[in-house]
Amino acid sequence: MKTRITELLGIEHPLLLPGMSWISTPELVAAVSNAGGLGILASGPLTVSETRDAIQRIRELTDKPFGIGVTLLMPGAKENAEVALAEKVPVINFSLGKGDWLVKRAHEYGGKVIATVVSEKHALSAQAIGADALLVTGHEAAAHGGDVTSLVLVPAIAAKVRIPVIATGGFADGRGLLAALSLGAEAVAMGSRFATSEESPLHQATKDAVIARSEQDTIYSKNFDGIPARVMRTPRSIKATRKPMNFLLACWQATRAARMVKQPVWKVMIGMLAMMDKVKLLAYFGASVPRLKAATIDGDLQQGVQFIGQTQGLINDIPSVEDIIQRMLREAQELHQQQQRYWN
Repeated sequence: MKTRITELLGIEHPLLLPGMSWISTPELVAAVSNAGGLGILASGPLTVSETRDAIQRIRELTDKPFGIGVTLLMPGAKENAEVALAEKVPVINFSLGKGDWLVKRAHEYGGKVIATVVSEKHALSAQAIGADALLVTGHEAAAHGGDVTSLVLVPAIAAKVRIPVIATGGFADGRGLLAALSLGAEAVAMGSRFATSEESPLHQATKDAVIARSEQDTIYSKNFDGIPARVMRTPRSIKATRKPMNFLLACWQATRAARMVKQPVWKVMIGMLAMMDKVKLLAYFGASVPRLKAATIDGDLQQGVQFIGQTQGLINDIPSVEDIIQRMLREAQELHQQQQRYWN
């Protein structure tokens, strides 16, 4: 299948793995890239040296294009982006921050930059600074999707920009791929589906929970980490999203979380002081780290909270990445052929 995204990124299939902390590891990234898609490394939990090692590990596992994700608002993100630029990573995906400097420097070595957006305003801004493509995140997505569903957001943005759109939020099978293409997207990114693959490091207990739950079993709230986010519905997540955490407690937990992701506490505090208007956001975001790690790494859904999309209701097995991709392509092609009857 050929689209502007496959041509732009030099990949075989218009399917991407987004950067998900503790899930989009070198092994899963390489598995997606080797299967013809594009894997994007999550750099959020990584130190500079770990980021460099992860990039080198990906290159040991695949000779295919891959990417790295950076959430620019977070402490340590700029330093990890500098590593990605120095290592000439083929694709850089940025979110929650100004990425004009990233675009300029990536283009100097021929790299491509994807901007994650949740609104038309941010999409047009990203296009204006020279981003090569947009990762348009709908309301159905795991973690930090927008307020508008993909069914509306994707065509609204695709109609107003010149650069290609990658749809994410609500896509997990061939039906979703064909729908996304019909909406004006030229690829889909799938977090929840690839997170529930054989190669994914997501804890088996959490994978099993995804399969057992339906599309109704998620919660969308800004009370968990300060940004509207979608998580799996569990007793802990219900409690965690019922009301915002006490601010002072959030600050204390954020410093504890800094140690968990190997960021110096002083760097987190300086980050807060440098962005006083976003202190609460950084505090709540940092305080969420222990709960996310508990669910993702330890499989503890009693104390942990797991980011998951509404596609949870479409996921019924744990196949290999290769099987997921081939199944999706086959389903999309068969459905496309079946739909021809509507025009006869």
